Amino acid sequence: MLAPVDWQPHAPLEPLHLDWLAKAGVEVAMLRLDLIDPLISGNKWFKLTEHLAAARQAGAEGLISLGGAHSNHLHALAAAGKRFGFPTVGLLRGHPVQTPTVSDLQAFGMELHWLGYGGYRARHAADFWDSWRQRYPHLHGVPEGGGGLKGARGCAVLLHQVREQLPALGWDDYHGWWLAAGTGTTLAGLVLAEAGRRPVYGALAVPADHGVAPLVAAILEEGGAPGLAFELIEACRGGFAKVDPALQGFIALNEQQSGVPLEPLYTGKALLALQEQVGAGRFAPGTRLVFVHTGGLQGRRGFAPAQ
Repeated sequence: MLAPVDWQPHAPLEPLHLDWLAKAGVEVAMLRLDLIDPLISGNKWFKLTEHLAAARQAGAEGLISLGGAHSNHLHALAAAGKRFGFPTVGLLRGHPVQTPTVSDLQAFGMELHWLGYGGYRARHAADFWDSWRQRYPHLHGVPEGGGGLKGARGCAVLLHQVREQLPALGWDDYHGWWLAAGTGTTLAGLVLAEAGRRPVYGALAVPADHGVAPLVAAILEEGGAPGLAFELIEACRGGFAKVDPALQGFIALNEQQSGVPLEPLYTGKALLALQEQVGAGRFAPGTRLVFVHTGGLQGRRGFAPAQ
């Protein structure tokens, strides 16, 4: 049986100093999930906590999940398995390719299966997990990206971590959250935690037809809170993993100004979308936002830096 994992990292909340924010009079504090651990980084650990608890309750020995060749989720899962001593299996999109992430998964001891593209698209089919349960009856299945209600509930603790640190910033309150949305799980967790008190804005790192909105709505309904509001803002810039020179230049400039490392798939796109909204006058001077840095810096090894 999977041993208990009693590890709840604490993410620092830091003021984000950027010229375009200061000019607009908008204050942003960044929740630095990228700093919680060098390997089990970002929001991925928080999304895994409830899945780990469910696996232990079910008597499982380890976890099996899905992702791509640059997957932050699989990277964190494999690293956790190596550190805490439980087996992991990864079901990967596409055909075998040796990326830095894949090399890490292998080094961490994760067993890999490449599903092709058609096989990976079938992951939502009702019978998808049947053959894998037969092959690995001792493992607990985790949805892509650590998603679902369990993943969302694991992220709800972020609200408490922010509230505890507000006095150190000199803030008595804040007006909303801003973060990248891939599966929408972390966003759904924050919406559940806020229970309508403050808005949660998700910058879509994937095209709208990936179904993030209905996924979030389904989590909220399952969590007993249907109808809670959230807002998704288009930020994918032409598709998931689409990285253009303007985005790369924005990341380079804002990294230099703020000292905060960014990656181009999630946090970089989310920050650029925030700049666009601030520039359009979306937020009045004096607005205070919490920006969630969701980590994923390991994934940027597959992208060339801006020239």
